[in-house]
Amino acid sequence: MPLSLPALEEAAAIVRQSLPATPQIRWPLLCQALGCDAWVKHENHSPVGAFKLRGGLVYFHHLAAQAQRPAGVISATRGNHGQSIAFAATRQGIPARIVVPHGNSREKNAAMRALGAELIEHGEDFQAAREHAQALATRDGLHLVPSYHPWLVAGVASYGLELFRALPTLDVAYVPIGMGSGICALIAARDALGLKTRIVGVVSAHAPAYALSFAAGAPVYHATSTQLADGMACTTPEPTALASILGGAAHIVQVTDEEVGAAMRLYFSATHNVAEGAGAAALAAALQEREALRGLKVGLVLSGGNVDRAVYARELARAD
Repeated sequence: MPLSLPALEEAAAIVRQSLPATPQIRWPLLCQALGCDAWVKHENHSPVGAFKLRGGLVYFHHLAAQAQRPAGVISATRGNHGQSIAFAATRQGIPARIVVPHGNSREKNAAMRALGAELIEHGEDFQAAREHAQALATRDGLHLVPSYHPWLVAGVASYGLELFRALPTLDVAYVPIGMGSGICALIAARDALGLKTRIVGVVSAHAPAYALSFAAGAPVYHATSTQLADGMACTTPEPTALASILGGAAHIVQVTDEEVGAAMRLYFSATHNVAEGAGAAALAAALQEREALRGLKVGLVLSGGNVDRAVYARELARAD
């Protein structure tokens, strides 16, 4: 069921209590590189450096208002979802445990701990971490915070309302897909406002589950091998998210780690903003499709800037 505009406005009001609106900025060098009127939605400017915080604030607002307040929560993440949970849970005085796969971003792990979460490392990928979180939730009587939920989508949609109200004549908007809350929120905001902007999802070519599922019209499992876009390292699409994407996205673009790295470098040279791999994916996709974008007004969701220093230094040092 589509989220109504009043429901999205209610969620946005909750978000605004902790998070001011992030900017959408037109960067001339990006416009030059893409041959279009390009606008960046800077979700890397949030207090945790990513869009996920919006969903966490709304989720925990509702969770804390339940008749039976949970004694603790647990969830799995590659980083930004976990930071959102840690931030919002601490605000509500609810203990949080976060499960991450081995080899996860050191700096995202450190940030989650600094925000007050207990961190648990388990498994080789996100799916293994998620299954372990489910097992611990059952064993210890913890509330399991999902990666995708209507409360999360409603909160995240506040960025869509900001973007579309500032730029109601956008022709197309590119948005990365991890578990799906970011793109589904953008679709919800567009539809609630009655706009015609085409929304294009972006996945890693090394984690193509959502692209394959979009083509098949049903969830398709696929292993991940991306070394740079961990925020898009999804193996198993969320069926509810996929249904929204099938109904509201124009198409899905796959981008390689090499293309993502080039977009990270372009973001820095053109805007001096730091973009993590998933955060640069929208720009990578627009660069791939730039011939079709000439003369259009294009939105690019820079979803996060949480990249480890060593990884970022390596990517900046590469030649284009």
